[in-house]
Amino acid sequence: MFSTATADSVPAAASPYNSTVATSLGRRRIPIHTTFYWGHKVDILFHCWPGDSAAMYAVALILVFAVAVLVEWLSFTNIVKLKPGGSNDVVGALLRTGLYGVRSGLSYLVMLAVMSFNGGVFLAAIGGHVIGFLVFGTRAIMKKSSGLDSSKP
Repeated sequence: MFSTATADSVPAAASPYNSTVATSLGRRRIPIHTTFYWGHKVDILFHCWPGDSAAMYAVALILVFAVAVLVEWLSFTNIVKLKPGGSNDVVGALLRTGLYGVRSGLSYLVMLAVMSFNGGVFLAAIGGHVIGFLVFGTRAIMKKSSGLDSSKP
């Protein structure tokens, strides 16, 4: 008879709807969620962070949201302007490459936070990307506030 196994080769047939897999790290077993779950007792990015505190969980959600907004800002910002034939083409290209690296690193951190499979972290990340795109990608808020709405004839 076939049975699926967890990370420790313990048969998982006892609970077909088990959403966690326990893996050994040294002498202790760490539950790893394989489906989304709700609750503030979660490890995000680092062991024991944010811990069991609901306040620290809220701080972690705000941080994930802010990093997702920052990723969107870095995606649409034009801090380094390259002028064709300019004397600082190499420096500008290196700065833009550095910003791309920072954006990629932050994007991976948001992805790793979502891989905690916590529903609140997932919603914070998606909300941060959506709000960041709304503000920086569509420029809808800036156009309305500055009176430069291009939809008017």
